[in-house]
Amino acid sequence: MSNDLFNRTSTKELRRELRQRQTPAEVLLWNELRNRQLNGAKFRRQHSIGGYVVDFYCAESALVVELDGSIHDFPDAQAYDREREAVICDLGLSMMRFRNDDVERRLPYVLEKIAENLNTE
Repeated sequence: MSNDLFNRTSTKELRRELRQRQTPAEVLLWNELRNRQLNGAKFRRQHSIGGYVVDFYCAESALVVELDGSIHDFPDAQAYDREREAVICDLGLSMMRFRNDDVERRLPYVLEKIAENLNTE
């Protein structure tokens, strides 16, 4: 995959801002994914792919993990999410979506589901 698709300079400030304004669910999940804690997989947070910034990305498994809060319940947000997911999946990546509530209340389940989709030895 082309390197100009990932972490474009044009999204650098946005990525930095998003890392500084993480939701509680993002903080919880990042604490479990960082430093190769989940099956040895390397995750990046607030990683840009094309013109989009995704919550978490594992290059070796071509896996994107997105966390959705209540803002994603609105029709406009749902349409944007569908478009965004289609673009990302067209690049050969897989996407998993979890609700913030799932991360906050059922973290072991979320981690298990992510682990099932990792290509690690």
